[in-house]
Amino acid sequence: MLHANPQLAQVIARPDTYELQIIYTQINRDAQNRPTFTPHTYYLNPRQYFNPASLVKLPVAALSLEKLNQLNKPGVTRRTIMATGTAFRCQTPVQFAAPADSDQAATVGNYIKRMLLVSDNLAYNRLYEFLGQRPLNDRLAQIGYPNVRITRRFAPCDTTANRHTNPISFHTRQGDTLYKEPAKVNLISYTSPLGRVLKGRAHQAGGRIILEPYDFTTANHLPLGDITALLQSILFPASVPPSQRFNLTPTDYAFLRRYLHATPHESGFHPYAASRYFDAYKKYLYYGRSPTLPRQSGLHIYNVVGMSHGYLADVAYFADSLHQSEFMLSTVLYVNRDGIINDGAYEYDSIGSPFLAQLGRSIQQYEAQRPRQFRPNLAEFFASEPIR
Repeated sequence: MLHANPQLAQVIARPDTYELQIIYTQINRDAQNRPTFTPHTYYLNPRQYFNPASLVKLPVAALSLEKLNQLNKPGVTRRTIMATGTAFRCQTPVQFAAPADSDQAATVGNYIKRMLLVSDNLAYNRLYEFLGQRPLNDRLAQIGYPNVRITRRFAPCDTTANRHTNPISFHTRQGDTLYKEPAKVNLISYTSPLGRVLKGRAHQAGGRIILEPYDFTTANHLPLGDITALLQSILFPASVPPSQRFNLTPTDYAFLRRYLHATPHESGFHPYAASRYFDAYKKYLYYGRSPTLPRQSGLHIYNVVGMSHGYLADVAYFADSLHQSEFMLSTVLYVNRDGIINDGAYEYDSIGSPFLAQLGRSIQQYEAQRPRQFRPNLAEFFASEPIR
């Protein structure tokens, strides 16, 4: 399928150059609508490092909801106002405020919406700090992801500063404190499970080119197979063993599903009602970051994306009501012709996005006509009622 499509040829002909990895998962249902997942992989290599960028926002979102459930403090929910203090260098505060528009409030729920709708980095930082570096990684290891490392804010903080996370507190709209948590520090220095990771022939720092590879050894690390499994566990929790599931309520799962799929404008989230964020802002597979491509009727895409340091990734589940088809597709490729990292000169628009768009469309067209013994009932993925 890949080699037969001339629009994919440039990348497919040089998978090593583009560090291409693909997981295409067919989903087949039985007579009771229970899904079976069959992955097909292309150059998948968990030993091949890629920078996950915003892909890490998905596990951070799920773990933040899980932590609220574990705290089990009266009045503390995803809608409760959260304040963030400071206790170490590179930390920034979010003071308590009770705005008239609840969508503007600093809450776990609003941070998750910002992360999933437009991949907001500051929202990620706040929830990374809420979780703490050590508890975040320990919990991922506990549910079956021992090789994942989420060790950095999306901010110019050094390795030590990222090990220190802020004090937080939750408040009523009147300002009364419901719960507070002190600053945390991880005494373990995390490094990549791959050993030392050097990429590129040079990198830019401080406005100058340094003729040495960029060191990702202490950076975030999230293999494509793991983030694919995490998305599956959130969309189809019954498909994974109980020990590998997040401790989430049905409402939590519905909340994540809603904002993994919704576009900025249709989400009902006021900050994005009339903004620069177009509908396909983070739907790389199929739409390719195009602000003008018409949306496909009946096609719902639940996904998380990453774009940084020349890496472009999308991990998605497609539910097509028009053709009664579904599948999962995860892809990452590297588009950095000059080999210099952090210079901003990447081929995202000329090579990366067109490839992802064509790949998603090709698989969707194939799945639309693929024979199935039982057509899926996708009603649960097409609920229209917003979950706030």
